[in-house]
Amino acid sequence: MFLGPDLIPILLLALGAALVVGNGLAMFKPRLEPRADNELARAPIGRSLLMVAIGLVATIWALATLVG
Repeated sequence: MFLGPDLIPILLLALGAALVVGNGLAMFKPRLEPRADNELARAPIGRSLLMVAIGLVATIWALATLVG
């Protein structure tokens, strides 16, 4: 198999971790000033929490697949 049998769980781990870290940092450390006129000052909390939850589920699932 191309790049080994654990390619899909590793990619899922990377995607889930990126969702958790990226949205978590966007919520906890917003930019001081928006770069453009149509850019939000803060990340939407509801959407960011949903993305963190989805990323956390994907990360836990991928870790359980890789360890088990």
